[in-house]
Amino acid sequence: MPATHTGRWKTLALSTSAILIGLTLPTMTATPASATTTAYDSTYYKNAVGKSGTSLKSSLHTIISSQTKISYSAVWNALMATDQDPNNSSNVILLYSGVSRAKSLNGGDVGDWNREHTWAKSHGDFGEVTGPGTDLHHLRPADVQVNSIRGNLDFDNGGSAVTNGGGSTVDSDSFAPRAADRGDVARMILYMAVRYEGDDGFANLEPNEKVGNGSNPYMGKLSVLKAWNEADPPSAFEEKRNQVIYDTYQHNRNPFIDHPEWVEAIW
Repeated sequence: MPATHTGRWKTLALSTSAILIGLTLPTMTATPASATTTAYDSTYYKNAVGKSGTSLKSSLHTIISSQTKISYSAVWNALMATDQDPNNSSNVILLYSGVSRAKSLNGGDVGDWNREHTWAKSHGDFGEVTGPGTDLHHLRPADVQVNSIRGNLDFDNGGSAVTNGGGSTVDSDSFAPRAADRGDVARMILYMAVRYEGDDGFANLEPNEKVGNGSNPYMGKLSVLKAWNEADPPSAFEEKRNQVIYDTYQHNRNPFIDHPEWVEAIW
């Protein structure tokens, strides 16, 4: 069942003004980010709710590591379901550009869409192996050329416009998705950092404050990813995608889509 949100998770700033002459009111500060409540808190997340820091990260790792893995070839059909255009069932919505493109145009040619590893597969050297290389929580359909421009760059603000990138930007050592995808990217990257902790034969993936991480199992910049998570909260499309992966394919969830405030609670 879809998650049910009972309150906005984003920080709400309180403000007031004095209307009585000579009245001075104390400075008011922002309230803490309100917790999100989902239908899974008493079941799937029951061992994580109420925790923070390394304790929360460890609990979430245990929870989301219970997962059905799929092959890399199976990712094609899975993405056609997880990223289906809600307004056109024959199309998928492409990450970074936001373009709606025919499902049948999957491949490697100009004008096609392919399988983008949001956590670049060279960052940890996991390639396309079943596991991190096929995890749907960070694999998205993307335009072949835009995907090539992103390459294995870390994420950061700045740069010049990407051709046909929908507002995405790039420079020599980093890539920034269009504004509507920045929170999605942040939550996918941070999912990977919690899911893959080096205890299952794969590298321990971690966010850091660098760009140009190369083949190291790191992805930056954490401060930017945190800001993107705040500025671009989960959309209905992202939430439905999480549900389809959980119900139909991997049977695990991206906790940062259900609980965006857990990003700050851990990092």
